[in-house]
Order: sequence, then C-alpha cells, then structure tokens
Amino acid sequence: MKFQGIKNLIVDFGGVLIDLNRPRCLEEFRNLGLKEVAECVGTFGQQGVFQSLEKGEITPQEFREAIRQQIGRPVTDAQIDAAWNSLLVSIPSYKLDLLLRLRERYVVYLLSNTNPIHWEWACEHAFPLRTFRVENYFEKTYLSYEMKMLKPDPEIFMAVLEDTGIEPGETLFIDDSPANCLTARELGFHTYTPQEKEDWSPVFDLKK
Repeated sequence: MKFQGIKNLIVDFGGVLIDLNRPRCLEEFRNLGLKEVAECVGTFGQQGVFQSLEKGEITPQEFREAIRQQIGRPVTDAQIDAAWNSLLVSIPSYKLDLLLRLRERYVVYLLSNTNPIHWEWACEHAFPLRTFRVENYFEKTYLSYEMKMLKPDPEIFMAVLEDTGIEPGETLFIDDSPANCLTARELGFHTYTPQEKEDWSPVFDLKK
C-alpha cells in the first residue's frame, strides 16, 4: 500500500463501490414528465428535493409527493422509485470480495451521501453475495440521510471521527468526488480519488 500507517478505511458508496448510470436515470425521469431533472441529479451531488432526501430533511413519501407536484400528473410511488433507482447499476463482485479481504487488515467504514430509497434497494439487490449481506462488509455504515449531514461539509467527517474514535492520520478516505477528498485532506485524512468504474484494489498490496 502506498499510504503508510493506515489502520482504517472510509469508503464511499456511489461511484466507488456501486456503478452508476446517470443518463439512464435522467431519461427515466424525463419519461415520467420531470423535464428539468438534469439540474437536480448531478455527477457528485444532488440539488432540490433530491438533496433534501439525501440530507434526511424530507421522508421518501414527501419526496415522491414533491416529484408528483413537479410532474403535474398522477405517477405511482413505484414508478418514481424505479426511476430514481435506475441510477444504480451494480457492485462488481470483485469489489465485494475486496471489502471482505480488506476487513482482515483494516477497520472498514462506509460514508455515503445517499437516501433511503437507494439504500433499501442496494441492501436488497447490490450487497448480497453468497452468504454475505451489507453488515458483513463494514464495521459501521454512516449514511447522510440518517446523520442529516452531507459531504463535503466538515461536520459529517467530524461526526464520524467522534463516533469511531479513529485518527484521521491513520485513515484512508476513498471517494470519487474531488471536493469530498479535499475536505478530508484538510482534516488530516489520507485520500484516494478513483475514476469512474476504476478497479482501485491495486492501492492495496494484498499479496503479502
């Protein structure tokens, strides 16, 4: 591993573990009648009611009602959820296997800007592998909608540090957002910013 003295890993979800398909998601929402969706669903963050959902400021049902109001015609909960979940593709199995191997050497946490609709789908469809479930891959998960905070705000990182008791200088933060990694570095974390669909396992020397 090119980072020395690392005892802990904090891993992002979207774009680092799970592959995303933003064009498909935009098209699905446009087909429902939400024409301005591209302004709300970004590559590294959301805006409007999508951001409010990620920050836990509104419930999934309030989110759906807001989407219906913007569309201006009857649309079912299932249609809205399907459009929103179409952003998520899958977690490659080699990344799930990698997490299990990393847990043998490091304390592994997940820190994600996500929402209950995506997280429920991921727990049911993306994380299960053989006999493993989401709780097998991480010491603890930190989810923005539960914490009511969002990356890259420093407060969310400070909350993780306070809850875990870990030291930033002994922790590698892996996130595909340059802004999130910048905040983490300013707080003393080591960071790695993978590219889209990158196999970032070579960061670790697991042959020893």
